[in-house]
Amino acid sequence: MRHSDETDTPRGPARVDTDLPAGPVSTALVLGHGAGGGVDAPDLLAVRDAVTAAGVAVIRVTQPYRVAGRRAPAPAGQLDEAWTAVLAALRERHPTVSDWVVGGRSSGARVACRTARAVGASGIVALAFPLHPPGRPERSRAAELATGLPTLVVNGDRDPFGVPEPGPGVEVVLRPGERHDLRGDPAATAAVVLDWLRGRGWTRR
Repeated sequence: MRHSDETDTPRGPARVDTDLPAGPVSTALVLGHGAGGGVDAPDLLAVRDAVTAAGVAVIRVTQPYRVAGRRAPAPAGQLDEAWTAVLAALRERHPTVSDWVVGGRSSGARVACRTARAVGASGIVALAFPLHPPGRPERSRAAELATGLPTLVVNGDRDPFGVPEPGPGVEVVLRPGERHDLRGDPAATAAVVLDWLRGRGWTRR
């Protein structure tokens, strides 16, 4: 079952696209988009299709600045505030969900990491995590991945934004030949995510 609506946040309305599998749902995967992109990116759609088929709810969140028609991202604090508000609303909307896995691609992955503890997440799925701005490896964002929660990072081995190193609780899977958009083989990226979720008992089948 697919449903789309808007949820109020302190930064304006966010759009919420919800895909529910048949039967009871105990795990939800909440995904955010890249800075200038949307929730219809190929990797996000492939993950949605694979994961809902395994009995997990998938909820894609469009940040208020994108709903308002802007491409330039809001400041990090505003992104985090809106995301946290949406997660609170989702918890009220889906009281049977016991495990909330948060994530997204690029900027959305960063938001999910920064707020994971605050929203009570069980784990994190980070697609194309932008370790640093292109050509600026000294500006590392690796600390954002150090949440202490089980975390899956899926990056292309040709990503100009860099590739994080594995760490405590952080598993990094490299997709050969892929760049930052992960458009080469979205189904293979989705399979990595599904296997990781299944390995933690967060899928129904």
